[in-house]
Amino acid sequence: MTEQHPGEAPRRPVLIVDGANVVGATPDGWWRDRAGAATRLRDRLARLGAVEGLPGAGSGTVQPEVILVTEGAARGVPGVPGVRVVEAPGSGDDTIARLAAPEAGEQRTVVTADRGLRRRAEAAGASVVGPTWLLDRLP
Repeated sequence: MTEQHPGEAPRRPVLIVDGANVVGATPDGWWRDRAGAATRLRDRLARLGAVEGLPGAGSGTVQPEVILVTEGAARGVPGVPGVRVVEAPGSGDDTIARLAAPEAGEQRTVVTADRGLRRRAEAAGASVVGPTWLLDRLP
């Protein structure tokens, strides 16, 4: 994490969601309609609000900036207020690893259970939580 300058307001934390991995954590038939499953996840993320226990965000609750990364058949899902959707041009993991690098004064957290991606995100400077952490907080 980069150093914050005195008097500088902390930046809003960023939550980067591995859409395919989080959708795949619940066996609800998502494989029949990947774009529909990504849309349902996006809509739940839009209602997320402030969360408690976001790594690196200190104590209390915070309202993160939410980025949902889609790939493959889930591409084409537009963003909505509160959720920016990033379509991976190829591998979703490569896009997430690139997005995981924090900018000055911010904390980035990646949501995935993929072991390889977890290592890449942590190497980029992000914290990592599993899909259950997020799903337990979604409306």
